[in-house]
Amino acid sequence: MSARDVVKEANPAFYKRYSRLEDSDEFWEFLIRPLRQSIRVNTLKAPLEVIVERLREEFELEPIPWVREGFFINVDNLAKVPEHGLGLIFGQEASSMIPPVVLDPKPGELVLDMAAAPGGSKTGQIAQYMQNEGGCIIANDPNRDRANILMANLNRMGVLIARVTTRDGGSFARFENTFDKVLLDAPCSSVGMIRKSWRFLREWREKAVVKYMNIQKRLILAGYRALKPGGVMVYSTCTIDPLENEEVVDYLLRKTDARLERIDLPVKTSEPVLEWEGKEYSEELKKALRIHPNDNDTEAFFIAKIVKPGDGGE
Repeated sequence: MSARDVVKEANPAFYKRYSRLEDSDEFWEFLIRPLRQSIRVNTLKAPLEVIVERLREEFELEPIPWVREGFFINVDNLAKVPEHGLGLIFGQEASSMIPPVVLDPKPGELVLDMAAAPGGSKTGQIAQYMQNEGGCIIANDPNRDRANILMANLNRMGVLIARVTTRDGGSFARFENTFDKVLLDAPCSSVGMIRKSWRFLREWREKAVVKYMNIQKRLILAGYRALKPGGVMVYSTCTIDPLENEEVVDYLLRKTDARLERIDLPVKTSEPVLEWEGKEYSEELKKALRIHPNDNDTEAFFIAKIVKPGDGGE
């Protein structure tokens, strides 16, 4: 049975909707193919070269082109690797390393990670780029259980500059013009994660896409409001639905003075969607990254770099 037929049988509505987005055999094959294991080396605990040299004694490492600390690794169970238990490496999906790279946080900055749990891998990556000194990361998740896992992971990574909060993300709107950088890796319908778990395909429903879209619109407005003039906000999801990606960013562009910046990384992408279900989106969306599973053999991802005018901005 072809990958296309497997998807069609597992969830006919899913197949019907996304075959309008891309309908190549390759797209369907990669959508359900198991993910390659990838890791991020945690430079908060040891120099990159030292950890890489140690790992190469035992494993094959393939550098991930868009992030210096990222590697594909040939291991079945990361939990058995001592460096993982010690927090020297962290299992993180290759395309999910892009948002912190695009955010480009610096030491001394005040950074908001609006939906950080449960893994906290992006929070840890942000702390790496801030060199764990000066500044502060507010790592938020409204779910206390998830926040506890987040704290445990940040401790294992040796992150010292994060403060974990359990607020509704929308409440950050009251901290107007406060943060230098904001990451909204938004809760979504997780189409990209089908490669990790079949249940994301089986349980996918269009009404959930609409539910998430409404949450995302509320969060992106709150995050943008909390951003300082001249600051950068990154909006990302691990899904392919235009309602959760282009629609949400287009909504922000229409409601505010936000503008998008082009993202320059060595990553293959698919064309952003500028028209969906009869609705046209801003040409600005061409600056966003839409990544399908077959582009780089990763999860699906969407990333937009948003700038708030002011403080030397245009």
